[in-house]
Amino acid sequence: MKKLDFLNRDQLQIIHNLGKVRNTNRILKELSPYLESFREEYSTIYYLNSEGRAYVNSNKVRRKNPFVNHTILRNYFYIFAKKPTEWTNEVKISDGITTLITDTWFKAGGKYHFLEVDSLQKMKENRVKVNNYKALYTAGHLAKHFGYFPPLIWLTTTQLRKKQLKELCKELPCAVYMIDEIK
Repeated sequence: MKKLDFLNRDQLQIIHNLGKVRNTNRILKELSPYLESFREEYSTIYYLNSEGRAYVNSNKVRRKNPFVNHTILRNYFYIFAKKPTEWTNEVKISDGITTLITDTWFKAGGKYHFLEVDSLQKMKENRVKVNNYKALYTAGHLAKHFGYFPPLIWLTTTQLRKKQLKELCKELPCAVYMIDEIK
C-alpha cells in the first residue's frame, strides 16, 4: 500500500498470493490497526492509516478522494504487467521544452513505459496529454536518451474511448486496453 496507495481486497489477494477470500479477510482483520477502509461501489478499498504509515516508514497521507477509482484501475494494470519492481506514480517528464505528468512510469520487459489511466477526465484533457506525448516523441530527446521512445499505454473503461484514444495516438508507439481486457 505504500507503493500503490489504495487497493481493494481482490488486488491485495493477487499481489500477495493470499489464497482464498476467507484467508485474505483474516489477514486484513489482523492488519486492521494499520489500515483504514471504505466502501466504493461493490468493494472495500484499503489504505494505510497513521500507524500503518509509521510502520512502513511512509510520509504520504492518503484520504478518500474522487480519484480513488483512478488509482484502483492503475493498480489493476500493475497486476497485469506482472508487478514491475520499477513502478512510480505521478512522474514529471520533461525534455526541456515539453513537460507533462504521467500517471505511471514503469519498466517491463527491459523497457520503460508510460501509463495513462482514462477514467473520469474529458476527452479534451486526453487530447492535450496526447499532444504533449507527441511533442516529446517528435523532439526525440527521450529516444536519444533511452535508445527508443518509451511506449505509451492507455487504460480506459469503454470501447468508444478505446477507439478514440487509438485514433489520437496513431502517430505514437501506443497500446490501448480496456479494464475488462486486463482484469
